[in-house]
Amino acid sequence: MEIKKVISVEEQVVPIILGTNDDNLKLIKKRLDVKISVRGSEFTIIGDYENVEKTTKLLDHLKHVAFVRDLNINDVRDAINMINSDKNEDVSAVLSDHIKVAGFIKSVVPKTKGQHEYINAIRNYDIVFGIGPAGTGKTFLAMAMAINLYLNKVVNRIILTRPAVEAGERLGFLPGDIEDKITPYLRPLYDALYSMLSIDKAARLIEKGVIELAPLAFMRGRTLNDSFIILDEAQNTTVEQMKMFLTRLGFNSKAVITGDITQIDLPKEKQSGLVVVKKILKDVKGIKFIEFSDKDVVRHPLVQKIIKAYEKYEVEGGKI
Repeated sequence: MEIKKVISVEEQVVPIILGTNDDNLKLIKKRLDVKISVRGSEFTIIGDYENVEKTTKLLDHLKHVAFVRDLNINDVRDAINMINSDKNEDVSAVLSDHIKVAGFIKSVVPKTKGQHEYINAIRNYDIVFGIGPAGTGKTFLAMAMAINLYLNKVVNRIILTRPAVEAGERLGFLPGDIEDKITPYLRPLYDALYSMLSIDKAARLIEKGVIELAPLAFMRGRTLNDSFIILDEAQNTTVEQMKMFLTRLGFNSKAVITGDITQIDLPKEKQSGLVVVKKILKDVKGIKFIEFSDKDVVRHPLVQKIIKAYEKYEVEGGKI
């Protein structure tokens, strides 16, 4: 049974909600399966009850975001995804949040509730674990927060590290000197860094030692003060390496540890430090664990389906 609902928004935000050539509006109508007509500042929505309710809440959230910043079609797509996942989701709170950086993108905006919680955890805790599947923004958002805090002079250094373990390969089998061997393991960190700082600025900061990229083994014996430290691919740390890393934290420092416990490349006889640390530190105050799910995946839509398919396969007894 179709219903009709009319809502009003402030006139100045109507063009922002509609988007260029009404692209935002077209996407809303298609994804939420409703008819929408606009006259002045009034939106008339026609469709089944559930979809009209979702659309009403969506437009209410979008108008609040539009007062804060412009909306593009990706923002609207993210908002629709959140509403479809949970119609009571506080979409405006998520999309109004942003992290200022200084590169090709001037600010980074969370795209899901999980990402919003992750950003707030980094703001409020000195040690944060971001655990979940690929494509959830774990490393990217941590990098954005690191650059933001450095630009605001909250920290003096950014340290980016990973364990040098990938799918059974070993450093000794790679050609070149130690720098040549290490670089492939750190490439994803370079990619995230260069998306938020120009290559020239990043290179200058690396040369000065303000930004340091190094394998996890290079952290042993150090105390890291006034620093933002990111440990990426932490599922490939051993229990001993994880303890070593966490005890490097000095004064006025933050550490973010990211990883996906479904993609462990350690030898079978080795336990993942990321798996074990959840049991050891789960009740320690001042430490926050954020668990991402397939709902937080912001890559190609097929990535969500792939993750769900693998999860189903394993639940049904399949071995990988």
